[in-house]
Amino acid sequence: MRLHCEVEVRNQHLPALGLKARGKGVRAVVSLCQPPRRSALQPGAGAESDGRACLLVSTMKDRQGTRYELRENIEQLFTKFVDEGKATVRLKEPPVDICLSKANPSILKTFLSAIKLAHRGCDINTPLSTPKPVKTSEFENFKTKMVITSKRDYPLSKNFPYSLEHLQASYCGLVRVDMRMLCLKNLKKLDLSHNCIKELPATIGDLIHLQELNLNDNRLESFSVSLCQSTLQKSLQSLDLSKNKIRALPVQFCQLRELTNLNLSDNELIQFPFKIGRLTNLRFLSAARNKLRNLPSEFKMLSLEYLDLFGNTFEKPEVLPIIKLQVPLTLLESSAQIILSNRIPFGPHIIPFHLCQDLDTAKTCVCGRFCLQSFIQGTTTINLHAVAHTVVLVNNVGRMEAPIISYFCSLTCYVNYSDMLK
Repeated sequence: MRLHCEVEVRNQHLPALGLKARGKGVRAVVSLCQPPRRSALQPGAGAESDGRACLLVSTMKDRQGTRYELRENIEQLFTKFVDEGKATVRLKEPPVDICLSKANPSILKTFLSAIKLAHRGCDINTPLSTPKPVKTSEFENFKTKMVITSKRDYPLSKNFPYSLEHLQASYCGLVRVDMRMLCLKNLKKLDLSHNCIKELPATIGDLIHLQELNLNDNRLESFSVSLCQSTLQKSLQSLDLSKNKIRALPVQFCQLRELTNLNLSDNELIQFPFKIGRLTNLRFLSAARNKLRNLPSEFKMLSLEYLDLFGNTFEKPEVLPIIKLQVPLTLLESSAQIILSNRIPFGPHIIPFHLCQDLDTAKTCVCGRFCLQSFIQGTTTINLHAVAHTVVLVNNVGRMEAPIISYFCSLTCYVNYSDMLK
């Protein structure tokens, strides 16, 4: 029985000595073996097993491997993150922690079950081999990068190496995301550009280490709310959705707060996500050749290094404001202002779902207050250099300005900030 993974062997006494472990695993093949009896090592003796299973950790530098006894020698098994392909075997003698990572979760679970049986001295159903050097070819399973650029090279009869961290499958004619890719829990970069994908499965959000996702030149029409609320919130840093058919992005898109690079060029976007200002880490934004008419009010909260809005159909600012003030304020409006101003947690398990939607789409007044249905809406222009260091011209005339919507929660705010609309 063998497990391909990364291994770090830590001495348990290091913390007591004020020392830290290296903190980095190496590629290894971990085997569950059964050494022969000592008598079997004598000339002419048979290769008879003594029934005591051991753990053999082999690396490229040490293909012979280091052997660890298992029977009544396991102090503790740490399996909290086994579904992520991680586990730790703490031994009594020698006092070390064998830290396993980047393993196939299903194989790891089976492997750990066998280790438990070996510790108790029970029979293991799987036949065990005698310790022997690992072949160099076995380490080829640790491939971390695969680039496929044609249908001919696309693997149909075999799975992708589980250890992949970077996978590119471009010009393969894919009409959907291959579900085998979604089992690659170590993926950091996924490039599916230049295909025919129309829809993204929600399970992409299960790739907990995914940092870069390239979907350039496909046929996507939307980016689902479930993806915006997945673990991508904590991992995704670069997203390329250019050359698709996306008309709008959900409000929840702005929950992807680790994004630093976002490319939305060559789509059919009519507007940016309403709360785009929440993308506080965003530094590179491209949305050229869309159908943007104006920018949302929170756009001015961005702090970008590069901005490209060339070729959009920006409208001229409205001369007259849109007035939707309600005096006195409704109970809903007042309650919403209190909840949002005090950052009181809310969700569909606390209040009705439609109220959650109202709170998620609340507008922010120039004074900082919030408003739902009672506001004055005005349109002005913003110099794009106010939000970005480098700006691509908006059109061929050399414009550096674009219309932006502003909201006012009261007539007083409108009067005090009316200079913004001039």
